[in-house]
Amino acid sequence: MRILHTMLRVGDLQRSIDFYTQVLGMKLLRTSDNPEYQYTLAFLGFGSNPEHAELELTYNYGVSSYEHGTAYGHIAVSAEDIYAACASVKEKGGQVTREPGPVKGGNSVIAFVTDPDGYKVELIERKFEGAGAGL
Repeated sequence: MRILHTMLRVGDLQRSIDFYTQVLGMKLLRTSDNPEYQYTLAFLGFGSNPEHAELELTYNYGVSSYEHGTAYGHIAVSAEDIYAACASVKEKGGQVTREPGPVKGGNSVIAFVTDPDGYKVELIERKFEGAGAGL
């Protein structure tokens, strides 16, 4: 078994696609519109299944916002240089809600950004081997 994708419901599909592609550097992998059931899906990622998990954005026709509830935490994305990644996010109009620094009680360097629908995205600094990695 492996994780294939994580789904987020969004209020403005293009705005969210723009955030994840232009601000976080993901690629739009595919879209699927289903007018009969009034929803559109967009799949994004740094690569596609089966090598990479994907992010599924779901837009339900006519719904512009959602309550996140208390159970949702965040999705996590690795960045080789978290300080440069946060500077890039800010430069592209994204919102950094926790500046880079060590995680409480650990050594990992993390930061948080918020997407246009208010979902939290954790950036975790990881040194990559080879090319083609995220942020």
